[in-house]
Amino acid sequence: MKILLISDQVLEHIYNNSLSERMSDIDFIISCGDLPSYYLEFIVSTLNKPLFYVMGNHNKTIIYTEKGAKSDLPEGCINLDQKIIEYKGVILMGLEGSMKYCEGNYQYTDAQMCWKINRLRPGLIINRIFKKRYLDILVTHAPPFKIHDQEDLCHRGFKCFTGFIKEFRPRYLVHGHIHIYGPNNNWLTVVNNTTVINAYRYRILEI
Repeated sequence: MKILLISDQVLEHIYNNSLSERMSDIDFIISCGDLPSYYLEFIVSTLNKPLFYVMGNHNKTIIYTEKGAKSDLPEGCINLDQKIIEYKGVILMGLEGSMKYCEGNYQYTDAQMCWKINRLRPGLIINRIFKKRYLDILVTHAPPFKIHDQEDLCHRGFKCFTGFIKEFRPRYLVHGHIHIYGPNNNWLTVVNNTTVINAYRYRILEI
């Protein structure tokens, strides 16, 4: 199974009419946030495959046009935040946003993010009982604490994501938020058998 991972930057390589030919074998798409709605809508309509997304701290809830205010949620895509969804046998869970650093959209304290996780515990436990695993892929915008993150508050990872990896052992944690410049920046780390992937720009995940 092939999954297109995208995050944080609009790419001409993706936002291109040849996308359907080059990526016709993609099974579904995961967006880790900070991408405009038109970009996600283009991808989902071009590939005609499900697109699951979480919002990033630079996403807007409302945009203003000549006709007035309207929602900036991407049409035809599936908001994964605080949900557990199974698609083609792959169990996905999503948590939007970054560490709270100012008054803005999609920002949370570590305690608030822990509360969001706790609300999903019953569903995870049910999966463990009936499917023998809690989940396969955790989709986030921010990284876990001390894994791919940075020291400033805006780009600091969530400690509860680190705890989540230890407790629920997803096969993958896919995040965005941290921009990678140069070849030496780490984008893939294995922690307790969980592969943590920074989806900045785009990656192809085969599982």
